Amino acid sequence: MNLFFTDNIEENIAILPDDEARHCTQSLRKKVGDTIHFVDGKGGFYAGEIIEASRKRCEVRIIENQQNYGQPDVHLHIAIAPTKNISRLEWFLEKATEIGITEVTPILCQHSERKKVRIDRLQKIMLTAMKQSLKAYLPRLNELTNFKDFIHTQNSAKSRTFIAHCNEGEKPHLNVICKAKQDTLILIGPEGDFSPEEVALALQHQYEAVSLGKSRLRTETAGLAACHIINLVND
Repeated sequence: MNLFFTDNIEENIAILPDDEARHCTQSLRKKVGDTIHFVDGKGGFYAGEIIEASRKRCEVRIIENQQNYGQPDVHLHIAIAPTKNISRLEWFLEKATEIGITEVTPILCQHSERKKVRIDRLQKIMLTAMKQSLKAYLPRLNELTNFKDFIHTQNSAKSRTFIAHCNEGEKPHLNVICKAKQDTLILIGPEGDFSPEEVALALQHQYEAVSLGKSRLRTETAGLAACHIINLVND
């Protein structure tokens, strides 16, 4: 199934964005009278009949409408330091969207080597991954945020909060300590890991230190491992 995206929906009429319209009418050669499926990124899954098709415009009459399609059982928020090689962060966002994640915040840490990200490009990658995996919810992607600001301003009263780091000391594995049906926030550090000061600050704010296994993982691998563990627990 080819799945499209639009949030331009009024009553029973939807209009695809320009790039989606081109893909639909030019690449896939869909025409008036054909049925297509699309999502709005907010839980709406639709089937519709094309009533106008041109190079830049595709208008669709909705014939089926499912709301809360595939609604996540828990809110999973991963705050992760962008990798020096941006393609690795893009890979994480793509795969985490496919597996299941609700919110992502890029965080700027003391050991971060990358200090800028293009949110618009990253959002497009997550949008494509949402469609590819037949999901109807687009994860929220926040702006790059300083680690200290994130810790001080993040309202995590309803979530269980974890920090995964490689510093010495005994730490329980995430798959042992996390619980099903519980909103979760996990911090994943940069290639050089969180600094001792950052770990201490997180612990002061009731974050629980956890391990993701015996291997030393790359940032993007750690993020995906954490994402997969939470999804398995809630499967």
